[in-house]
This record gives sequence, structure tokens and C-alpha cells, in this order.
Amino acid sequence: MNRISSFESLVGEEPLLLILGSIPGVASLESGRYYGHERNHFWRLMSAVLEEPDDLDYEGRVAMLKRHRVALWDSVGSCVRPGSLDRDIREERPNDIPALLRDHPTIRAICFNGRASQAVYCRHHAKKMKEYDIRYLLLPSSSPIPRKFIKTFEDRLEKWMEIRRILGDE
Repeated sequence: MNRISSFESLVGEEPLLLILGSIPGVASLESGRYYGHERNHFWRLMSAVLEEPDDLDYEGRVAMLKRHRVALWDSVGSCVRPGSLDRDIREERPNDIPALLRDHPTIRAICFNGRASQAVYCRHHAKKMKEYDIRYLLLPSSSPIPRKFIKTFEDRLEKWMEIRRILGDE
């Protein structure tokens, strides 16, 4: 089985918030774009949170994040994984998130897009992160797969709106 790799981080000038996914799924890897599966809710959620149009093309979406000082990356730098499910991630190698934070000291919060991202981050970086004054927020995954308490887009959006509060606090 082949090793897959995450994309480069998307970071604008003076980001305040970093959103970490786990690693791109098959559709995203094929398109070369973050959250490239048409059913994933990420871009729709961010458009709602940031009060921006939800019909932007990919370049417009990336510009939207950067304009609102939101950076995007993944906890997993590379891994072996058949398909797109996080539970199938094996032989993970993390992205160097401490280096990203050193390069961008304006980042004051990290939001995890799902538990898999948070788990990888904690496994590899929790002890190193004590030197940073970082606020953390676990968000329900933007994946369209229903969860026990998160079944609809509106359920997800309610939780993701916390991003607006974080950005407003800075």
C-alpha cells in the first residue's frame, strides 16, 4: 500500500487561528485541494461562520480563509491509508506543527476538525506545546457522515460558530 501525504499548509499574513484536519481523503488528493469531496461540509461551514458567499471557487475559498486570518493544515503529514476513513490511518508521521507556530507567532488558537486530528496532534505534539499560549477547540468533523449527536449540517454549524467568537476575541 502506498504512503499518502498531506498538502502544504495554507497560511496568509498574520493568521490568528489554525484549523487542523487529519489528512486529505481520496477525492481531495485526486483534486489537489483541501476538502475536495463535494459532500464534505468544510467550505460551506466556513462560509457560514465567516459570513461569506458559499459559491466561491477554490481560489476564492482559500482567499476567504486568509482574509479572515484563518490558516489550514493537517495533523498527519503522511501515512498509509486505504480509502478515506480516519480509522484506517496507519504508520502516521505528523506535520511539524510546532515549526508552523514558530514561523507564525500570531496564531493563538487551534481548532481540530474532528477527533482523529486532535488525537494525532496530542500523540505527537502535546508535550512540546507547553511553551505556546494556544487555545484549543475540538469541532465535530466536517465529514458528511452522521455522528451520535451531530446528524445535520445545522448541528455542525452550531459548534463551528465558536470560531467566530475566537476570531472576535483576538
